[in-house]
This record gives sequence, structure tokens and C-alpha cells, in this order.
Amino acid sequence: MKRDTKEQIVQEVAEKIQRSQGIYLTEFQGLSVAKMSELRNEFRKVGVEFRVVKNTLIKKALKDLACADKLAPGLKSTTAVAFGFDDPVAPAKVIRKFSKTNDALKFKMASIDGVVFGSDSLPLLSEMLTRTENIGRTAGVINNVVSSVPMVVNAVMRNLVCALDQIARQKQ
Repeated sequence: MKRDTKEQIVQEVAEKIQRSQGIYLTEFQGLSVAKMSELRNEFRKVGVEFRVVKNTLIKKALKDLACADKLAPGLKSTTAVAFGFDDPVAPAKVIRKFSKTNDALKFKMASIDGVVFGSDSLPLLSEMLTRTENIGRTAGVINNVVSSVPMVVNAVMRNLVCALDQIARQKQ
């Protein structure tokens, strides 16, 4: 592989790492091409990008990340990276489900918002609620707490929606 191609890959991976809420490192050695395609399709369904990248290129892409030194031990053997852009726990759910029927897929480690999780954390990560589920539960709790006074409910829900909208605008 030529140097300029490697630099381009490092730049692409670094950009994806910056945009990602969750980064998952997996080992895929032994998966057939058909199984890899099936896995990629499962990731695609939940808005996750799955990419095979050389370990040295991942290390270079991670250099600006605060937890890069903690992720370095996971960069051995064959490595594929799952980038969770919209939902940081979506890759964990797919990895766990797929690895139940395919022993060749192994979870190495993950980083979510700068916190690194080891290979034993996959069950914990995959059982976490998604962002949408958390918002729904929060709205339900607020609705239950103030349901005795309908006008208060409307005001609280309106304020919650306004606050969430402002957060979304600030992130853009």
C-alpha cells in the first residue's frame, strides 16, 4: 500500500472516530466472506459503519484521542472497527447477537465518550438502553410524576422539548 493511500485511510478513520459516540474493536479472523457481508448488513441496519483497518493505521488515527493508550492493547491480530455515530450502544447489541451464532467474531474493547471498556464488558454494553429508549423513559417518568395537573404536564413537556431542541442546535 502506498504512503498517500495510508495517509488517506488514517485521515478517514480519524474523522470517523471524532464523529463517533462509540468505537468498538473486534476480531473477525475465521469469518467467511458471506458472514462478513451478513455482519456488515446488520451494522448498516442500525446506522453503524464497520471497517477492517490495519492496526498501525488505527494507532495513527487514534493519536489525538485521549484514551488512545488504553485502546492500544486491543490492536493485536486482525482488527475491525465499528463506529457508532448516532447511538453508542447499537454496535454492542449487534456484536453480541452476531457472536452468539458466530464464534469467529470476538469483541476486544470499546470506547464510549472517552471511557474504555474491556472485552468482558460486552454483556453490560449490549443491555444498555439506546438514546431513543432513554428519552422515551424520561418523558414517561415526567408524565407520571406530574399527571395530576394537566397544565403542568403540558408546560413541562414543552420545556423538555425546547431544551432538547436547543441541545441539538448547539451540537450542529
